[in-house]
Amino acid sequence: MDDFYELLGVERDAPPEEIKRAFRRLARQYHPDVAADDPEAEGRFKAIARAYETLSDPDKRARYDRFGEAGVAANGDPFVGVGLSDLFEAFFGGDPFGVRRPSGPARGPDAEVRVELDLAEAAFGAEKTIEMRLPVECEACGASGAKPGTYPSPCDACGGAGEVRELRRSILGQIVSARTCSACRGAGKVIHSPCSECGGEGRVTRLKRLQVDVPAGIDSGQRLRLAGRGPAAPRGGFPGDLYVSVSVRVEPGFERVGDDLVRPVRIAISQAVLGATVEVDTLDGVEELVIPPGTSHGAVFRLRGRGVPHLRGGGRGDLLISVEIDIPERLSDEEVELFRRLAELRGEAVGPEHNSLLGRIRSAFQ
Repeated sequence: MDDFYELLGVERDAPPEEIKRAFRRLARQYHPDVAADDPEAEGRFKAIARAYETLSDPDKRARYDRFGEAGVAANGDPFVGVGLSDLFEAFFGGDPFGVRRPSGPARGPDAEVRVELDLAEAAFGAEKTIEMRLPVECEACGASGAKPGTYPSPCDACGGAGEVRELRRSILGQIVSARTCSACRGAGKVIHSPCSECGGEGRVTRLKRLQVDVPAGIDSGQRLRLAGRGPAAPRGGFPGDLYVSVSVRVEPGFERVGDDLVRPVRIAISQAVLGATVEVDTLDGVEELVIPPGTSHGAVFRLRGRGVPHLRGGGRGDLLISVEIDIPERLSDEEVELFRRLAELRGEAVGPEHNSLLGRIRSAFQ
């Protein structure tokens, strides 16, 4: 039989605030929704919840300290009437099996932050530091909202249920309706001595720094969901989620099409005709590309596996090199003469000779 103090990782004289913090830390670690891949997580979570349910209540804790687990059992059966759903609802604002109940602290809201990446960070992944002002748990009261040394009390208006039921008569008979208790705002508990640090909210707004692991292959417009790392909830509820919206800066010379990259390379007309070996920039560094003789403008060469890694793994896209032939705008007279000789050899019609400096001089003496 596990010792409740050892389950929570606290000393036997630990104050209530420390017990509360230990429970919240462990609950987030072993909650079935968070540790879905761990087959032992649910059992561990139940044991942690049982330990906290006992040690958070002063009377039950005193009986446990004297008689052990038998001291808090009902009719010899420990924790009769105390379900996992009730514990989860009391501290996280919901039911672990999907049933939402009105009582208990509310879940914190979600938040969104934008992060900008360069192409290499988006392609290969990166660790980014994000700073933003968020509601965080009040350390002074352990997120309970109550002044240190005091505890929230069950709401007298709703008896701790978090809702008030009303009986009305209609032509169809008696109708029972339920509404959220206005006295405790659905929490089921009221605070008579609020914490001076947070004013009874159980949270304060602070500058929060987060480390975000950006996966390789992410693209602009995609979002990362960081479960439970958003704004803190009032009075110990489960925090909301933080969504990280990704924006990838345009890299000069590169165009991303899915997981493929497209970039142009300019070559001289002589290189297009005779062939050449040119250097091109890739995400992996400078590589050599062989241009075969007779390459035309707009020809595309594919460098396989030099694109962006697939987001879900399993290889990378390709790098497509688009050839642009650089046509010179200005030629020397010697270059013009060489091109004319080439045109004559190939039987190609070209413009009149007076377009060149040599042609204009010849025209002046004719």
